[in-house]
Amino acid sequence: MRKDGVLQAEVEILVPFFDVDSMDVVWHGHYVKYLEVARCALLDRIGHNYVQMRDAGYAWPIIDLQLRYVRGARFGQRLSVRADLVEWENRLKINYLITDAETGERMTRGSTVQVAVEIATREMLLASPTVFVEAVERALA
Repeated sequence: MRKDGVLQAEVEILVPFFDVDSMDVVWHGHYVKYLEVARCALLDRIGHNYVQMRDAGYAWPIIDLQLRYVRGARFGQRLSVRADLVEWENRLKINYLITDAETGERMTRGSTVQVAVEIATREMLLASPTVFVEAVERALA
């Protein structure tokens, strides 16, 4: 079982026709897009989204992505995608759970790790920028 985070955001995705393959199952690469939608909702909840990250002078590339497929999603299926913030002081780690929105059945789980990179110098930071850590602390308060 993956660790629950200190902050969560949950979004609903209705699987569109253009995400399924010839077997009527969501192509595996599209799950990354679903994680991104949930991650953006979580960053909005924190109050420090990608625009604010860039404006503060930092990019946050994904350096690790893990996915475990349990059951294939299908066209028209409603999915619930939850993002849990589990680390933020030295890197940004988010755990994800994708379930069927109607039954709660687990479909996919995963995680991403992002690190801060100073845009001006392109140097990776060994700790998250203060502006981001403070945003998380405000969201937790």
